[in-house]
This record gives sequence, C-alpha cells and structure tokens, in this order.
Amino acid sequence: MARHSVVHLANLDLNLLVALRELIRERNVTRAAARIGVTQPAASAALARLRRHFDDELLVRGGSGYTLSPLAMQLAEQVETVYAEIERLFDTDNRFDPATSRREFTLLMADYTIAVLGRRLSAAVAAEAPGVDLHIRMVREAFTADAARTIRFIDGIVSPPAGRYELPGVRSEELFTDRWVCVVDAANPVAAQGELTLARLAAMHWVAPYQPDRGLSSSAPMGRQLALFGIEPEIRTRVESYLAVPYLVAGTDRVALLQERLARRFAPALGLAVLPCPGEPEPVSERLWWHGDHDADQGHRWLKDLLVSLGKQL
Repeated sequence: MARHSVVHLANLDLNLLVALRELIRERNVTRAAARIGVTQPAASAALARLRRHFDDELLVRGGSGYTLSPLAMQLAEQVETVYAEIERLFDTDNRFDPATSRREFTLLMADYTIAVLGRRLSAAVAAEAPGVDLHIRMVREAFTADAARTIRFIDGIVSPPAGRYELPGVRSEELFTDRWVCVVDAANPVAAQGELTLARLAAMHWVAPYQPDRGLSSSAPMGRQLALFGIEPEIRTRVESYLAVPYLVAGTDRVALLQERLARRFAPALGLAVLPCPGEPEPVSERLWWHGDHDADQGHRWLKDLLVSLGKQL
C-alpha cells in the first residue's frame, strides 16, 4: 500500500462507516442515530462529515423525507460488503457461542429459497442464537455477475449450480432439491388436458423470472431448462422474482416453469393448474456456496451446519 494511502486511512474515523451504513439503510437521521446508539445531533454531525468527505449530499431531503443521492445508491452495495469484511477481520477470536453472540451473518438468496427455508431459518436462529442478526440480501444480477468478489464478503450464497460459482476456493453443499412443473390458469384450455407437450410449450406465451433481456439468460435456471428442451419461449412478462410469477400467470393464457414447492403453495389461492413438466427436466438443486477462507470461522461453520440441517428436514 502506498504511504499516502496509509496516511489517508489513518486520518479516517472508521465510526463513520457505521454511520454511513445506518444512514443509507434507514434514510432517516433520527432512526440511524437510534440504531447506532448515539444522539440525533451526533448522527447529524456524522452525516455532515460524510458529506464533506464525499463532496455529495448522500441523503437528499424531499417532501416525504430523505432519498438517496445517485452516489449514495452506489455506496449502498459497497458499504455492506466492506462493513461485513471489517467485522469479520476484527472478530479474530475464533470462539463462537451462538447463545451469546451478537454477530451479524449475511446471506444472498432468491425469494424462492426464502419461501422454502426462510421460516425455518429465522425460527432456528431465534431459538439457538437470540442475539445474532441475519441480513438476507436478495439475488440481483449486480451481485451474481461479480460472484468472485461478492462471495468473499458474505457468509454464503444459496443458488442452483452455476458456472460463475465454480471458482478457486469456493465450496458448496446441497441444501435441498425440487423439481420443475408448469403452471397455467385453471381456466386455460390446456389445463383440462392434464399435461403439456414440448411443442405446445413452444407455442405458448411465457412469464419468466430473472430474464434481463429478450434472449435467454444463461444465469436464469428457467432459461437453462428451456434451452435444454430446445425451446425459445415467447416471453411476454419478465419479472425479478419467483414469488411474483404465479400472480402474473393467473387470469391469463400464459405459462411458466416454476419450482413445485412454490407452485403447490400458490395454486389453490390463485386458481392455477400445476402440470407435469414434459421431457426430462433437470432436478432443481439449491446449494449453499461459500468461500473457503471462512472454513476456519466457527460462526460461519455454525451457520453452514444449521442451513444444511434445515435443508435435510425438508
């Protein structure tokens, strides 16, 4: 590290990192002060120092409160990863007691995984480690596109197998499996047939999750499955959520591939028909991915073992 960088860091108050994280999270000075455990004037003073440092407003006052400036929106992702890494750095005492720990763990998941495991995970952590905080970050392309960097700064990513995670030092373990099914509105004439053919699927209009463009995305599990079937779907509705898919199929002539655990949960309430997926679909395998640098961390091992145990209970 260059000498001017060392001097620059030495002149920084790292308490400002804590303030920056909470101010960005809360978008409110009073609530951020309460989260940090300081007075409102102290939080305001921290915000003023941060504004001088970045030469930016960061929090912009509007009619109904504060909004994040464009720079603050960029900093939002960085501050979370940097904070987590600094917390891990100073937690050098390898002892971990879940009953007394005040640690925060960060996991990256899709809403499908949360629907399947979230309730069990939250209840188990509350019972075994009442002082531990969970920070669940939703899967977004910005995270997964830079998986090599992201995975070093969080405790794990729950995701199906993907080439972007097959990296030196990255480990994985299966949590649970599922299978693909087709969902259509129960009033759709194809529902009465009880099954769909690949040719019929290819002719239908689609609702697709995590489809960033009009071509198939190699990072989207549904896209990979349809590519294996040789289907180029005509996608009419794209959405960055699995849980939203059933709502966007209901009342339409459209079709979607969905994980069966999710499809069965929503079908009765939304009037959907759940049909077998034609062909020979790959199983859905949800795995926990983490960087091997965390293997010596007792807290990380506790969380990993807990997730694997909860997955087996399914």
